[in-house]
Amino acid sequence: MQIVLDDLKSAVVQALLHDHLDSAYKNSPPDSVYALDITELKNPDICFWTIWEGDTLLGCGALKELSSSHGEIKSMRTAKIALKRGVGSKVLRHIIEKAKIRGYKKLSLETGSNEPYAPARALYSKFGFQDCGPFADYKEGSFSRFMRLKL
Repeated sequence: MQIVLDDLKSAVVQALLHDHLDSAYKNSPPDSVYALDITELKNPDICFWTIWEGDTLLGCGALKELSSSHGEIKSMRTAKIALKRGVGSKVLRHIIEKAKIRGYKKLSLETGSNEPYAPARALYSKFGFQDCGPFADYKEGSFSRFMRLKL
């Protein structure tokens, strides 16, 4: 498996991101969906990575700079064909390392609080993320769960 900095131009990458957004809207009320679209992921404060096995896209993840000491994980997604293969762990480990290299003191994320997001919450907990309150521009909501890792 190889992780690469991605320009979001590939049709297969765009399809995975569309699946990510579709799933978010399927599993959360519209006002509780914070997943970014492709245009938003191209902002200069975001680095977006994909993970591949040969020519097969396995997943993706992004790191958004909130401040010089605080980053946010965005757009973590594993392709259906790669579930239960450790793809999420590899991408998350990569993002954590990049955050440390940047000198961030903390890494935060927002995910869903309901059952479809249980695997994501378990992954983040496995890496030491703990529940916290809203950060950046987020507001408290029954469908959001906020987590933070001190680096």
